[in-house]
Amino acid sequence: MTETLDTVFAALADPTRRAILSMLLEDDMAVTDVADPFEMSLAAISKHLTILTRAGLITQEKRGRVKWCKLEPDALRAASVWMQGFGQFEPVNLDAFERFLESELNPAAPSPQEDEL
Repeated sequence: MTETLDTVFAALADPTRRAILSMLLEDDMAVTDVADPFEMSLAAISKHLTILTRAGLITQEKRGRVKWCKLEPDALRAASVWMQGFGQFEPVNLDAFERFLESELNPAAPSPQEDEL
C-alpha cells in the first residue's frame, strides 16, 4: 500500500500532471488533444502520461491510429482514504483567528472569545 501511495503522490506532485488529470475529468482525450494546451513537446507529454499510467491514474488505449487517455478515478481512492485520516481536525474560524491576532498585536482591541476559534 505504501508503494502505491508513493507512486500516486509522486505522480500528483507535478503541476502538469495535475492539469492533465483535470482535463480528463471532462472526458477521454486523444494524446494530441491533451498536449495542445501545453508549451512542451509531444514526447514530454508522453512522459507525463507514462507516469500517470504507471501510477494507475489513467489508462491509455489505442483506437485506430489514435491513442486515447482515460481517467481512472478509483486509483485515487487509497490516497483519498489516507488523506481523510487528517480530516479529524476541526476547521479554524478564520475571522475569529484574525480577530485574535489583531488583539494580540493591538492590546487595546477587544479580545475574541475562546470558543470562536
